Amino acid sequence: MQIRCFEELPLSHEVMKGIEELGFRNLFPIQAQAIIPLLDGKDVIGQAQTGTGKTAAFGIPMIERLDPKNKRVQGLILEPTRELAVQVAEHLERIGRYKMFKVLPIYGGKPIQKQIHALEKGVHIVVGTPGRIIDHLKRKTLDLKLVRVVVLDEADRMLDMGFIDDIEYILSNVPVNRQISLFSATIDQSVMNICNRYMKKPEKILVSKDEIALTQIEQYYIVVNPKNKFHVLRNILDENHIERSIIFCRTRRGTNMLAYRLRKQGYDAKPLHGGLTQAQRDFVINSFRKGKLKLLVATDVAARGLDIQGITHIINYDIPLDALVYFHRIGRTARMGGEGTAITLVGYGEIAELNRIKSLTKTAIKEIESDIEMQYEPFPKTHKAVCTDCGKECEVPFKPDPSRPVYCRECYTKRRPLMKRF
Repeated sequence: MQIRCFEELPLSHEVMKGIEELGFRNLFPIQAQAIIPLLDGKDVIGQAQTGTGKTAAFGIPMIERLDPKNKRVQGLILEPTRELAVQVAEHLERIGRYKMFKVLPIYGGKPIQKQIHALEKGVHIVVGTPGRIIDHLKRKTLDLKLVRVVVLDEADRMLDMGFIDDIEYILSNVPVNRQISLFSATIDQSVMNICNRYMKKPEKILVSKDEIALTQIEQYYIVVNPKNKFHVLRNILDENHIERSIIFCRTRRGTNMLAYRLRKQGYDAKPLHGGLTQAQRDFVINSFRKGKLKLLVATDVAARGLDIQGITHIINYDIPLDALVYFHRIGRTARMGGEGTAITLVGYGEIAELNRIKSLTKTAIKEIESDIEMQYEPFPKTHKAVCTDCGKECEVPFKPDPSRPVYCRECYTKRRPLMKRF
């Protein structure tokens, strides 16, 4: 019989009380499939998007399996970013509050002495970024000898960020007889190498690539002249009466400029990117979380891990160059089974990027037309050409002149004078 709700799971009264206060009742697929094996002490590989309940999937079994009377570190969760470490720690603390579990987020950008003091007072579970975890290990302020459960969350992201050596160093400091679970949006060979090396007969909970996008997200795109993008964005914000949205840009500089232009036009917008101090980032995120800020203009530092309820729209002001990043971005809406809308502005010459995204999912991404775009400039006819530098066929919005060089978008970008990026 398939388990459908938390009441059907063999959970303690204390944990059930924490779950009920969080408003959880029905299980999401990753929870229904992962919780029982993890409660049984098995290693698990789980492929799941953020926003599908995977924190509870690994957090509930961890809390049930650890000893609340022993105030030494027994559970370890590795996260790729500071924001995700904080959010997962808060989530676990709420689930385990009636078992009196102490959960500590450990990450860079904050005074290490406060973390050392908290560890000395006693902590059951540490949720941290690899760099700061290693810092504590080398200072001998963190002891992992009693760790029974390890979780590698957002594993693909940690590997993309170059944390493989850090992960291996940390795992070498935990007991051989421990349970490991790994959760990742994508399961490629680099992720499987970690699994094969450190896990014992793991149970695999995988989804096909056709399920990579959450079906409750309505997805749209608009082909725009780059010169009109800001006007199209304003039209989207005004016509849809958007109250809470994340607008994604590629660069820090672009993020700052767009947030500034929106504020000048009377919109409640602030930037979020890696160039801000931790205090600045915390302030912006908390303002957005509490509903004091309507529009968050962000780079991909916010594409993963921001678990904020009530985001109705994701707007890709710049289409991501990495197709998988698109799905991480739009996963910020439709959290925990809700509904949401994603709108992507696609510039002339960016159709190839859009097609790469479409190839990864069967979920429909529908084209819509913008009145602003039609008002400013009609869609120009494109012409096929061969790039002078790389020799690849490309499309350009003008008729090529045989006597003059033609460059594809990538080669043209390389030839432009280097610009300082903030």
